[in-house]
Amino acid sequence: MAMTKTIATGAHLSADQAIGRFRLDGRTAVVTGASSGLGVRFARVLHAAGADLVLAARRKRNLQELADELGERARVVVCDVSVDRDRERLIEEALSGTGRIDVLVNNAGVLSSVPAEDETTAELRDQLEVNLVAAQHLCTLAASALRETAGSIINITSVVAHRSVADKYQLGAYATGKAALTGLTRELAAQWGRDGIRVNAIAPGFFPTPMNGMLAAPDQVAWVSKHTALGRPGSPEELDGVLLFLASDASTYMTGQSLLVDGGWTAF
Repeated sequence: MAMTKTIATGAHLSADQAIGRFRLDGRTAVVTGASSGLGVRFARVLHAAGADLVLAARRKRNLQELADELGERARVVVCDVSVDRDRERLIEEALSGTGRIDVLVNNAGVLSSVPAEDETTAELRDQLEVNLVAAQHLCTLAASALRETAGSIINITSVVAHRSVADKYQLGAYATGKAALTGLTRELAAQWGRDGIRVNAIAPGFFPTPMNGMLAAPDQVAWVSKHTALGRPGSPEELDGVLLFLASDASTYMTGQSLLVDGGWTAF
């Protein structure tokens, strides 16, 4: 006789319980590159989810305007992440506030489009210092604090770590740094997983930012649209969900992953 298997589905969840795992109340998030572009959006989203923020970048005026907008749960640390001592000071000042770090978003980055044979070693080193070395150093500086909170590191990489865009832009140094950061994400996840630290990456496609000229030129928009399955560039709010997912308890069983938010660029 056939047997029917009953699968227990557990207690009914309320909307608050379901959404609650995405909340960040009482937690501290450090966001680099928070003075413009996606960093500003990331800061606003984390703050809206309840986090105390440490906003880091070089431009004091921009940071202070954002901190004033967000209110008392936002602090400013003016620093240059390409400088060792500034990175150390950032983590020190972050800990001097709430005494904890729960989320580190390595968002600061620089980019230039130069044919590989024209790119100098100095230009390569400058980009790697910000896009790779700074991120790794900040991860190691924050590691002790993140162990105490079972924290989350979110490295902002790029679609160009996975796919060349050389038909439009020559991004040798940038692609090198972002591909290396993808590998670093996986390696740190493996090294620190037993300590409770999660390390993941978001690899955006093309979103409007000052770095890429806000995608203001029609030919730029047309080129992006041609290469994506969804047929258009991204909008900054379309990164909100993946950011909160990786920052919060909603992703406590995910580490070492790079999540492509690219409109289907790599699938098209």
